[in-house]
Amino acid sequence: MKISLTFVISLLLFFCISNIALTQNAKVDSLKLELKNNPQKDTTRVHLLNALSYGYTKIDIDSADKMAQEAYDLSKQIGYIKGEAKSLLRLSYNQLKKANLGEAENLALKALKLCENIYDQDCKISCYKILGEIAYYDNDIEKSKNYYKKVLDDNIEKGNLLEQADMLNNLGILSYRKGDFDEALRFFKEAYGIRAELGKEKLSLGTLNNIGAICLNQGRYREALEYFNKCLTIHRKDQNKRGIVQASYNISAVHYELKQYDKTLNYLEEALPLCRELKDKRQIASGLIKIGTVYADLKEFPKALDYMTESLRISNEIEDKSELSAGHFQLGDLYLLMNQPEKALKHYYTCLDLSKTIESSIYICHASIGLARSYVALNDYSKALIYTKKGKEIAEDLELLVQQKMVSDLLATIYSKTGNYKKAFESHKKFKTLNDSIFNKENIEKITQLEYDYKYKQALDSANIRELKLTKTVLTTTQDLEKSQRNYLWAIIAVLLLSILLGAFVFYQKLKNAKSKTQNVIMEQKLLRSQMTPHFIFNSLSVLQGMILNKEQRKSVNYLSKFSKLLRITLENSRDKTVSLSQELKAIQNYLTLQNLENDAYQSTLLVEDSIDVPKFEVPPMLIQPFVENAIEHAFKDKPKDRRIDIRLKYSEKKLICTIADNGIGYTAQKTTTNGHKKSLSTAITSERLKILSKDFKMEGSVSIVDRKAHNEQGTLVTLVIPHKIILV
Repeated sequence: MKISLTFVISLLLFFCISNIALTQNAKVDSLKLELKNNPQKDTTRVHLLNALSYGYTKIDIDSADKMAQEAYDLSKQIGYIKGEAKSLLRLSYNQLKKANLGEAENLALKALKLCENIYDQDCKISCYKILGEIAYYDNDIEKSKNYYKKVLDDNIEKGNLLEQADMLNNLGILSYRKGDFDEALRFFKEAYGIRAELGKEKLSLGTLNNIGAICLNQGRYREALEYFNKCLTIHRKDQNKRGIVQASYNISAVHYELKQYDKTLNYLEEALPLCRELKDKRQIASGLIKIGTVYADLKEFPKALDYMTESLRISNEIEDKSELSAGHFQLGDLYLLMNQPEKALKHYYTCLDLSKTIESSIYICHASIGLARSYVALNDYSKALIYTKKGKEIAEDLELLVQQKMVSDLLATIYSKTGNYKKAFESHKKFKTLNDSIFNKENIEKITQLEYDYKYKQALDSANIRELKLTKTVLTTTQDLEKSQRNYLWAIIAVLLLSILLGAFVFYQKLKNAKSKTQNVIMEQKLLRSQMTPHFIFNSLSVLQGMILNKEQRKSVNYLSKFSKLLRITLENSRDKTVSLSQELKAIQNYLTLQNLENDAYQSTLLVEDSIDVPKFEVPPMLIQPFVENAIEHAFKDKPKDRRIDIRLKYSEKKLICTIADNGIGYTAQKTTTNGHKKSLSTAITSERLKILSKDFKMEGSVSIVDRKAHNEQGTLVTLVIPHKIILV
């Protein structure tokens, strides 16, 4: 059972933070120079200090605080009340970034009182903006909504379209938090439309990010990745650290959903140091919980627990109920993976209580599904059904495709365990349909292409920037040179430009080849694994058909029962890249039992040497079964009695070796009695899989088939060297 995507659902939506009456976008260095050139203690210096505080906000929060405090002290000294109010708002915003919500609200209310005393409407509107944001982070959605509506109404009255777009975006975020995706999308698209009409698309990054977040929640990964990559490109170009963090978190969520864990960790590990540099505790907690989630999926439980526990500690420290809710949910999932459902229940219930407090339908959905999974693990199917239905209702209402898939899988399990096989079958069909709609070849190919396009564009942009810098440097130098020297410099420029173009072309070719190789490996793996299950089902149904035609009613019913149990294990195993060795051996034992039901003609043994700690090994599914099947199908022709199959596993020199021996007619005789063109399909598929798995696991994987006649014995010996993982708990 896989961990759920809490960090996909609890995305950091980019609030269109107002400049708090400071619309200038000047660079910090130029502002410092202006401040140095204006030593007079006057209103101009107050404005410069506040502008510098705003500039520092994105790169150094302590310096931002220092500048705002100096502006406030100077305003009081010269009796500049409006300057006091603006300085208080800067201080309030800095406290908000440090997650000190109580102090931030006190400073903003103090500023509002000053604005009211001097009857300054613009000053009041600036106060409403930051008070709305503080209320949002304090999870008081209605209070935040009231503040933003005041700002929106004021800007509609003044005809200020850009400010209207900001407030529409913020109202969209509030609708998102309440789970009303349709209303949220309406607000976001209206905000984006206004900015696009005004030619201010760059200001729409936050809105694009928010639309991407909704696409992500609804399982539209290609669209989400397109929005997030566009944001990340611009944030990197502008060196906007907060923007880079948010876009990186969002892109990591898409790769996590696609189970591309290396890419997920790359983006998270790029963002977390920036969060620490910015001293943003809220984002640090969010990043830690995300990294913990990835390690939980990789079954590195001690690491996962460390990251999640640290995240929960920080969220408690800053009293962030939203992150606390996410943290408790993830800890619940982690304990469930560690087979501790009682501990998981405790965290899921805490998550549910916090989710109700902040009125988050999305988190309520997560918590309900988590509780249902825990009760399934505890075999309490009545309670599991109650919470599953609750999660299903919210997931369908919010069109959460991933959660609908999880719910369908849960219902299939619950109905199967309680004997309602019709509903179990219907639920499983729905699960399969939802799963196929999310993970299909076309979607994966489009996402791979999109990622390639983004990286290639990023490389070209970088080359263009270097080219521009180089040209500028050269042009500046040539102004001071003699005419005879200019021709020489232009020759250097031509060579450098040619080098850049050649470098870009080589980089393009490398990316193209890497992309093609990655796509081929992914599609080959999925194709080969998907062929195994239909082949097994076909063979088993053929046996069942024979029993029914022979009117062996009791035997066919018994066979069908065994077959359904084995089919479920096979389907579960075939979905995953690796399964535990114990699951694989259980499937083999069930298969042998099933085959013996037909005529009770085989004797078999399954021996695992003591050197193998079975629970710690994970192997690719359905590698052994095809060769067992091959022995039953072909080894015992003209040998009606004394049929024997022995399966043995040993671990030697870091190799997991499985041997399948039979006492049949022998491999050489099989080849002569079987049509040369009719090779076992399952054996061929497994041999091809081993070649690919050897590269994937970076260890030996092979199969050899020999006739035991060479050792003065009867039958065939198959030796499998199985690629594997050893889980350290």
